[in-house]
Amino acid sequence: MTDTARPAEHDRRLTGRLGTGAIVFMVIAAAAPLTVIGGNVPLAVAGGNGIGAPVGFLLAALVLLVFSVGFVTMTPHVSEAGAFFSYITTGLGSRAGLGAAFVALVAYTAIQVGVYGYMGWAANDLVTYFGGPDIAWWVYSFVTMAVVAVLGYRHIDLSSKVLGVALVLEISIMLALDVAVFARGGANGPVLASFAPSHAFSDGLGVAVLFALTGFIGFEATAVFRDEARDPERTIPRATYLAVIIIGVFYAASCWALIWAAGAQDATAVAQRTLDGDGNMMLDTAKQYLGSGLRDVMNALLISSLFACVLSFHNVLARYLFTLGNKGVLPSRLGDTSPKHHAPSFASVVQTVTAAVLLAVFAVVGLDPLVGVFGSMAGVATVGMVLLMTLTSVAVLVFFARHPDRAAGRPLKTRVAPVLAIVGLLVSLWLVLSNFTLVTGGSTGVSIVLALVPAAALAVGFAFGGRYSLHADTEADTDADERSPVPARATEH
Repeated sequence: MTDTARPAEHDRRLTGRLGTGAIVFMVIAAAAPLTVIGGNVPLAVAGGNGIGAPVGFLLAALVLLVFSVGFVTMTPHVSEAGAFFSYITTGLGSRAGLGAAFVALVAYTAIQVGVYGYMGWAANDLVTYFGGPDIAWWVYSFVTMAVVAVLGYRHIDLSSKVLGVALVLEISIMLALDVAVFARGGANGPVLASFAPSHAFSDGLGVAVLFALTGFIGFEATAVFRDEARDPERTIPRATYLAVIIIGVFYAASCWALIWAAGAQDATAVAQRTLDGDGNMMLDTAKQYLGSGLRDVMNALLISSLFACVLSFHNVLARYLFTLGNKGVLPSRLGDTSPKHHAPSFASVVQTVTAAVLLAVFAVVGLDPLVGVFGSMAGVATVGMVLLMTLTSVAVLVFFARHPDRAAGRPLKTRVAPVLAIVGLLVSLWLVLSNFTLVTGGSTGVSIVLALVPAAALAVGFAFGGRYSLHADTEADTDADERSPVPARATEH
């Protein structure tokens, strides 16, 4: 479909006045702090490098921080809210761009459905803990989906407010626990050995990094919301750096606090009991240091953490569909905005239906909500996200090599940082794949198939990418008109 057959450009762009804080809220909410600390930390401690697990979270944050340097440096030259997809298109062309878009669709769909599964399990566990009836997990999952669908249909400002409230509550109670543990000295005083090379860089470090990276899924949301940001040129860079630093430090500190609480000698055993279902490292620590009442509050806030997480993924995925609808790759209707809510409402409805169908299939075949649904889907999403970030770093490197005038005087940001990010992300991808069965909880054969899903999406997109002109609107991409049969569209801010 040509541009002349579409509504005016300004009617197909999202609007809003999100500030740095609102965007950071949504990124951190997508990271689901309580979910990661309650689930990923025991996995990193028990299956990884033991009391050295906090270093794994710091290393993951460091890799993403280095990645962010090139990502942020290229941001002013990509004025389109397509996130990784737009950056990769700009740097590597339409084929790679469409491949990246398909990878993102697969990854976000997977993690969203996975979190719905986790939500169903957690909600039922909470209800039965307080003496309520034990019902099928998927009932809670679909109720959650209905609420998310209503919020996702409306303007992003409403979602940001809901996410902000949920996030403040869960961050507050986890900070209270961290402070209580550190103030009382834990079980046997400070566990400084966590940062000793013999523990931090032991054989299990890769597992700790793997589960740390899983906790950063949704990181690209800072760029996805650029059209709805108050001042994209300043808001996006600030939000990106703040999100990575806050998430990384918070994860590492909270992981360290749980290790202090258990004691250096017993931390691995306590974490293993969590995996065996004989305890809960985070909630048991909360009961010991904050009391039974706040322990129950934290248990309830785990639900709000999961809800905030799935709402964030819903919003990101809807905007991917919206952008691809405007590009002509997917039906143009997906690129429509609601006249009333000024949101990608139709795209929101479509991806809700997609998630509902997948969740229904998983429920019918009887998959376990944690291992079968959440574990396997989180595995697919983790591979997809690391692959996307690696391609984005390559795109940054290529973009500035083709436009040296834009890179002049900034070799650290336009060359060194992207190269270091590529190396770090490739190592991270190897760590993820070599320990993939720990994430999926499935057999080697099933894990291999799941790991290949993002690669297959990339290949399909690359194969069909030549049929479309997907080059993002950029200030520096002066070749766009020559490469594209579709006239470049002006961008208004």
